[in-house]
Amino acid sequence: MRYLLLIYTAEATDAPPEEVMNAELGAYDAFTRDLKARGIMHAGEALHPTTAATTVRVEDGRVIATDGPFAETKEALGGFYMIDAADLDEAIALAARIPAATHGCVEVRPIFEFGAEMGAPAPEAVAAD
Repeated sequence: MRYLLLIYTAEATDAPPEEVMNAELGAYDAFTRDLKARGIMHAGEALHPTTAATTVRVEDGRVIATDGPFAETKEALGGFYMIDAADLDEAIALAARIPAATHGCVEVRPIFEFGAEMGAPAPEAVAAD
């Protein structure tokens, strides 16, 4: 089953010390390499800060784009991994290895798989293309 691991942390107001940043990036690199080596990583990306976000709504047929995130929160979505896991327990174990889990949180969400009966190809058919 596919899961999305959503990484939330407090947004930094100042750059961390170089050695702290290098250690965190090294930990992410090791985690990402492990997922890829095991063949269970579909995608993963870091996101720009919420100051670069734009929220879009449609009201009465008009598109309204607003600078900033949807909600003011203490922690912001900073990145994600899309993975394959046998079950929720394995997804949780993988999420716990994400470096940000020690100073933020990782939300584990199963991905709803639309079947062929709904007109969407199965994920394995898309991956074969």
